[in-house]
Order: sequence, then C-alpha cells, then structure tokens
Amino acid sequence: MDQQSRRMERLIQIGRDLSTAADLYSVTQSILGAALELTGSESASILELDSDGKGLRFLAVCPEAKTLQTVTVPMTGSLAGLAFRQKKTVSVNDVSASQQHFKNADRVTGFKTRSLLASPILFRGESLGVIEVVNKAARSDYNGDDATILETLAAHAALGIQNAHLQTLLEKTKEEAARLDKMKNDFVAITSHELRTPLGLILGHSTFLRELVEEEYHPQMDTIIKNAMRLKEIIESMSSVDNAQTGMAVLRRRTVSVRRQVLDLVAQLREEAEQKNITLGIEIGDSDLMIEGDSEKINLAISNLIRNGILFTNEGGHVFVVAEQVPGYVKIAVIDDGIGIPVKDAPHVFDRFYQVESHLTRKHGGMGLGLSVAKMMVEMHGGRIWVESAEGKGSIFTILFPLDSSQAEAAGKVFTG
Repeated sequence: MDQQSRRMERLIQIGRDLSTAADLYSVTQSILGAALELTGSESASILELDSDGKGLRFLAVCPEAKTLQTVTVPMTGSLAGLAFRQKKTVSVNDVSASQQHFKNADRVTGFKTRSLLASPILFRGESLGVIEVVNKAARSDYNGDDATILETLAAHAALGIQNAHLQTLLEKTKEEAARLDKMKNDFVAITSHELRTPLGLILGHSTFLRELVEEEYHPQMDTIIKNAMRLKEIIESMSSVDNAQTGMAVLRRRTVSVRRQVLDLVAQLREEAEQKNITLGIEIGDSDLMIEGDSEKINLAISNLIRNGILFTNEGGHVFVVAEQVPGYVKIAVIDDGIGIPVKDAPHVFDRFYQVESHLTRKHGGMGLGLSVAKMMVEMHGGRIWVESAEGKGSIFTILFPLDSSQAEAAGKVFTG
C-alpha cells in the first residue's frame, strides 16, 4: 500500500472512531494523533474561541502541555488567529520571518516553533476554532498534501466539537427541565394542600347559608356552591397528580361493577350535557362488567373522559359512552363528534397541563389535567388508554381495564415491553 492510500485509510478510520467516541477528549486526541502521524509533525493542537470570543484558547494539545491552558492566543498577531479570521489554511515554513507568529506560547512551554500549518475548523461556514501542526519532521516544508490532510481533520474536528457542544447544551436543557418540573410539582402539591381548608369552609358555610336565606337568593347561593364544587374538582385533580407522581397514591382493589359506575356517571353528567344541548348517550349490555380495582379511581378516570367529551363538543353535538367486555378486559370508549384534536397535539393530550388551544385564544375551559389524571388512574390498574381523533370530526377515547390483578401484571409487561 502506497503512502497516499495509507493516509486515506487513516482518515477513513478517524471518521469511524469519531462516530463511536464517547467524549470530546477522545475526539480531540484521536484527531491530533492522526495529525501528527499523517503530517509528520512534532506537535499538534486544537484551539477554540475563549469565553469572551476575543481570542483563542487551547482545547487540546498533543503531546500534552498543561502550561498552554493558561495561554490566550490573540486574533490579531497570531497565525492561528489569521486562519480563524480568514477561514483559510495558513502555512509558514519559517516562523522566524513571520510577524504574525505568536511567540508567547513558545516562552511558556520552552518549545521552539520552526514551521506551522493551521487550518480553520469550520461548521456551516462559521469558524469554531483552529487545528494546527508544528515543526515538520526533518526540517522539511509543509506541502499541499499536508494542507489537505489538516483540512480534512479540521472537518472531523468541527463535527466532534459541535456534537460535544450540543451534548453539553442537551444536558443543561435536561437539568433545567428537571428543575422546572420539580417547581411545577411543588406548586401543585402546595396549592392543592393549601386550598383545601378555605374551600371546605366556603362550601360548608355556603351550603348552610342556603338553608337560611329566602328562596329568591337560592340561585345566587347555588352559583357559589356550583363553582366551589368545580374548584374542588380541580384541586382533587391536582392532588391526584401529585399523589401519583410521589408514589403516595394507593390502589385499594375490590370487586367493582363497571356497568353500575358508567350508568351512575352518565346520570350525573346528563344535566351538564343538556346545558350545552348535547346528547349524552350510552350503549352497554346487561353484564355487570366486573373487575378488580379501585372504585374511586376507576370512577375518576371514566368521569374525566366523559367531561372532556362534553367540554370539547359544540352545542347540538353528541357524546356516547360504550362499555363492553373483551377477552381479559373491560373496554370503555367515549365517542364524541366535537372539535377533534390536531395531529400535532394528539401525542400530548395526556400530558399534565397540556392545552390544545393557546391560553390567549382558547374557548373551552379546563386546566389540562383531566386526561392526565385519567391516564394515571388507568395505568395504576395496569390498563391502557389511547385516543383516535380527526380535527373537526370528533374523538374516541378508549380505556382497557384488566379484569383482575394477575391480568394487570401480564398487561403491564405487554404494554411496556
């Protein structure tokens, strides 16, 4: 194999190494090792912009020279700075005759630079840094092949440095997201806890006062009680989210008739639907649809889906609740011909506080907790929940509840596997 082929093979290998490199140090050392080998140089280094963007700092040096970590290479008055600014490879085979050579690095290390080849590290046309090799072996001159090799390695370095920067940014973003998520969780926990007592007093006293005031004031008292109850539901949803996330929620399993729960919920919510001139229908057989589960949590999941259907269905629309037994499960579907869900929003409708509508333009109420709570309650039972929707045509929300705890464990392995 001739020298040209060996060089090409080495450059290809560098590309392969970079694809599996775990960190920036591994990337830079691999590139600098290749730069020394392929150009026959005594030293190689990679420089990047310093924190204020006014000079260059040594990111990596081979052989290692820790004293260079304290050196800032200026943009003007240095060959590396010239390559960075002009975005072109700079070659000087006698630095003693060059006014652009930055001598301070030699003073700090005790190294004597005779010749230097520097290429800019470019990413999408912008300079990220510079890779340079120093002192061609046998005091020979750097040539066009050396420049081509260094420019190729500079392209590899650009990808490596950019990937490292993106990885750092990703880690910071994850940390910030985790911090914000904790703040949100703390807010939910504190708010739901602190609002319980005053709300309980409002409900208790308003209910008591309704019995004392004259009948003409009953509508006003009913408005207070109705909205206090609505606030109570919101607080309960927030509390459910907090309990599920902190592991405080406990599943109290017993035999539950899903048929009875669905019938009771439809009866309770029919008035709410009629106020919007929405037809709330039900399709359910004679079977009791018995499962092992927590009655309160099952009730919460189903009621949130029905309320969601009513909320996002326009006047004159329809909401149907269908319940049936399928092999191993009880299946409940809430079908509406409402506004539907845009494709881009469908994957997020079960996220906490997610709103399909902008808070500035939204026409419908709610905090974006109902579907999230429903999902948590279903998954606590080892069940599954999903949505099928077409914008402007309506949605179908479907729940599968396992018949018993053994089925729930098996389902959990299937759904997560």
